[in-house]
Amino acid sequence: MISIIDDDESVRAATQNLVRSLGHVVHTFASAEEFLRSPHLNDTSCVITDVRMTAMSGLDLQAHLLADGRSFPFIFITAFCVESDRAQAMKAGAICFLSKPFDGEALIKCLDTALTRNGASASQ
Repeated sequence: MISIIDDDESVRAATQNLVRSLGHVVHTFASAEEFLRSPHLNDTSCVITDVRMTAMSGLDLQAHLLADGRSFPFIFITAFCVESDRAQAMKAGAICFLSKPFDGEALIKCLDTALTRNGASASQ
């Protein structure tokens, strides 16, 4: 299962449509907090998240999960590409850091890499 977290509904929907078209089960969340409360948390194979969201950022979510001993592959997407954010995400093990608008093929390659590294089938 792929979890998509973005506070922008249009980005969530577009990303969900792309990932679903690849045959993946997808759940979307409007915030990191919503994802953390989700019954799907333990079923997640990869997280695709915005960096900057209102309450908890994608970077904070990644750090929170790592502190809890959960290491999901992360793909970050952002409209505000800040080098320090990219460096922090990648140092913590992110697979990719994409700037919005991003090319669908770039996201597909990132997702394939994430799922391969996670030991999941790229065509779940």
